[in-house]
Amino acid sequence: MYDVVHDVVAEAAGEELPVVTGLARLDEAAVVRRLGTPGERREPLGFGLGEVVVLVTPVVWLVLDQTAKQIAGSVADGASRQTKALLRKVFRRGRGERAVMPALTRQQLAEVRQRILEAAAQRGLPADRAETIADAVVARLVLVEPPSEDGAE
Repeated sequence: MYDVVHDVVAEAAGEELPVVTGLARLDEAAVVRRLGTPGERREPLGFGLGEVVVLVTPVVWLVLDQTAKQIAGSVADGASRQTKALLRKVFRRGRGERAVMPALTRQQLAEVRQRILEAAAQRGLPADRAETIADAVVARLVLVEPPSEDGAE
């Protein structure tokens, strides 16, 4: 997931890259807590950037986190060996390992795009900037490799 966020932020809001780099040191749950949602009391980012205005990073990271959790929840009921391997890949934990976004269907990509547009609007981003961010996210997600048949990377 970090790689997708990093690539999109580099393209759409390069000034936020130090924030993304700082967040890379945290686990996914801590990142979500710190980025929060508009109106929620958020934890400080905690790596010396003070009151940096961060708009794109939370939109992208939180929507991708929500999407990964939704996908995991929808497949958990009838989890086959392949599905279990995919879930382990999405929600990996361990030193140096990051959560990975699975390859998405066209419908899922459309849903992610819509969520990005909605989240960007909630954070006060102009519609044209929201469109640019949403397009960058979808373009990057299209490049995600599908899991191999044996569940290995």
